[in-house]
Amino acid sequence: MDIVTQGLLGAVAAQSGSNHRNVRVATVTGFLAAMLADADVFIRSDADPLLVLEYHRHFSHSLIFIPFGALIASLLLWPFLRRYLPWVQIYAYAFLGYATAGILDACTSYGTRLLWPFSDVSIAWSIISVVDPVFSLILIVALVLAWRLRNRRWAWAGLALAVGYLLVGVAQHQRALAVAQGLAVERGLTPQRVLVKPTMANLVLWRAIAVEGDKAYIDAVRVGPFTGSRIYAGTVVSIVDPDRWGDLPHGSAAHRELVRFHGYSDELLGTHPADPNFIGDLRYAMLPTGAAPLWGIALDPDRPEAPIAFEARRELNPEMRQLFVRMLRGE
Repeated sequence: MDIVTQGLLGAVAAQSGSNHRNVRVATVTGFLAAMLADADVFIRSDADPLLVLEYHRHFSHSLIFIPFGALIASLLLWPFLRRYLPWVQIYAYAFLGYATAGILDACTSYGTRLLWPFSDVSIAWSIISVVDPVFSLILIVALVLAWRLRNRRWAWAGLALAVGYLLVGVAQHQRALAVAQGLAVERGLTPQRVLVKPTMANLVLWRAIAVEGDKAYIDAVRVGPFTGSRIYAGTVVSIVDPDRWGDLPHGSAAHRELVRFHGYSDELLGTHPADPNFIGDLRYAMLPTGAAPLWGIALDPDRPEAPIAFEARRELNPEMRQLFVRMLRGE
């Protein structure tokens, strides 16, 4: 989730365990503790461009790390908050805030290693976008009311509404998945897997990917809350196999990095339509029907030992923006 909403949920969670005297200190503690988990984005290296992918949403987001993350947060905040609360209470509010970080990120579509170190599986329930203004607004209203009125019941109400919104996401995910699976059957496919992921800032329009063999069938599925579904046909993309693409020598730097990126991207890689040497994560694109990945790595098959570059390519022109809005509205 975006870092601000991450902090908002942590703040409301901490408020829910406070009392009228210290609800404001709890708000600050929970807000900052929840955001601390995303400090993993600073684990990066110019010599290893994929290091940030390896450790983002990794150990700092796991369930077993919650007590340690809360400890770090409480120790950092203790010098500033010690005149308001004893350290034990600061730790308790930090624990409530930090505990929300991994769980909320697992609700999005990127993937979070919640069960590390017992499992390295990246969990992604794909029930909410990384930015969702409705979800954020629910938390803002709850936080402000609990802060101003010094009453944790508003935090409880906000958490209940937030959970309810996530349950709507679960229902919408299942509806979109059923449509995508039905579309694959209509096409005569027998896909190994079908994925649906929410598009930016809504639970109505979903990116659907059906994988059969070395092909990915990409479409958009719209499931209105009170209406039927609509399908927007997309494209078919060849999935990149690290052992076959570009005839890279096994063991070369380019091959090793492509294999790593293949794992980080759930084995769904494709070439950029306008750049055959740019290999991107097919799960994400600016348009739900698009084949141009949001991010990827630039490789030169003629220079397999040359350093790779990890790049984000968020190209969004007015025509693409208009097309997205039209699909979102069901036109």
